[in-house]
Formats: sequence, structure tokens, C-alpha cells
Amino acid sequence: MLTVYEHPLSPYAQKVKIALREKGIDFEARMPEGVGAGGVSGAFAKANPRGEVPALIDGDVAIFDSTIILEYIEDKWPTPPMLPATPAERARVRMIEEVMDTHFEAINWGMGELTWFRRAEGALADTIRSAAQAQTEGYFKWLEGQLGERPWFNGDSFGWGDLSVVPYVNGSLGVGFPPERGSKLSDWLGRANARESVSKCNDDIQHMQLPMGDAAKLVEQGLFKREYRDHRLEWMIKSGGLDVVVRGLEADNIRFSPVFPAD
Repeated sequence: MLTVYEHPLSPYAQKVKIALREKGIDFEARMPEGVGAGGVSGAFAKANPRGEVPALIDGDVAIFDSTIILEYIEDKWPTPPMLPATPAERARVRMIEEVMDTHFEAINWGMGELTWFRRAEGALADTIRSAAQAQTEGYFKWLEGQLGERPWFNGDSFGWGDLSVVPYVNGSLGVGFPPERGSKLSDWLGRANARESVSKCNDDIQHMQLPMGDAAKLVEQGLFKREYRDHRLEWMIKSGGLDVVVRGLEADNIRFSPVFPAD
């Protein structure tokens, strides 16, 4: 059976789980130990030296990076297809995925820094939150344009374009930035969340046993280090949070992508 190393809150991992469920492929989901503190080890570290979820293990094959995993799944189990039929439409949904993975993701991640980890309070938090809300509304407008008159981002049926968007828009709900009620995006989100493949991901989140109420204290103590990978670092700085980064570096409670081991 396939193994997917994941975290229920990770939109990158959700993409993979949705694709596998849409194709009816059984898998075992595992949450690696130490992923939040940057101290991963064992089989997961061997599968993904970047120390990020998801990673997929298929027999002797180990793959990391959610997009590459999706491509592997599509190549090995092409039915039902997750990509549209034409090259132009495939390029369109891949561009949507790229925007969500490298631009939109940072907004929800940054709001987690404020909400759960209390990296900023008072006027600084207000500045960052205002920037996040304005940016989210801009991306929602862009997504409405990409959806157009289609029932799905993928076209006539649910697919790659949709599984690349739904984890992130659900994440916006969680940080208090829902799409406007009655909008095309809101209606699409209702249809997407009604799918079993997506609702199971939402159930995974609801059933998590994580002490999020203590998260800020764990960060303060240096026991939990959030990864400031490239697009997240850029987002925090451009959204007014340079002091957040500086304080995190001084306290040694933020981290960056690890250097690959030499051996």
C-alpha cells in the first residue's frame, strides 16, 4: 500500500490525498514526528531531505514535492484523469496551482503566525492582517476570473485545478477571510467541499489531536520552529512583518529549508 507522509493542515498534503481519493487509490497517511521542530528523521527524512510534507512512498519509489507527486499519480494511474484534455487547459490549471502554492499559501501561513503563534500583536498585527485581507480579496477576484462560467476550475469536471484551490480557500475560511457569500467562488467552494475526497480532508483536520492553544508558548520556548521558506519569507517582509522575522532569528524560533546531508 502507498504511504503518504502528511500533516492534516498542510494544503500541499491535502492536494495529494484528494487526488488519490478521486482515483480510488488506497493509501496509509502518516504524520512524521518532529516535522514542526525541524528535527525529522528516519524513513521520512530519507524520503524527503527537505523535511517537508508531503512525501509519497510507493514500494521502492520515494517522491517529495506535491506537484511532482501529483504528476507521478497521474502518470501511474491515469484514470480518471485529473488534468484537462488539451495542452492549453492543462497549462491553465498548472498556472492556477503555481499561484496557489507559491503566492496564496503564504497568506494563510502568515495568518497562522498571528493567530496561533502570536508572532505579532497590536498595531503590527493589524498592519499584517490588513495586508493579508486585501491580498486575499485580490486573489479571490483573480480566481473568479479563472473560474469564469465553468462549473469547475478544471472545466466540466472536478480535477487538478480544483484540488489545487480548495485547500487554500478552506484555509482562508479558517483565518476569517471567506469568499463573498453568493459569489461564483463561494458556490464553487460548496460544491468542492461536498465531494467525498475533499470532505475527508476536512474530517482529518477536525479529528487532529494537536495542542494549538499552547503553540505560541512552544514557539517562545524554541520547541516549535516554523519554516520560513522562500515565498513565506517574502510575504512576511512585504506585508509589514520584517520585525517578526528579525525577532524570530534572534530567538532562534524560525527555520529555513535544511541543507541536504553529505552522506
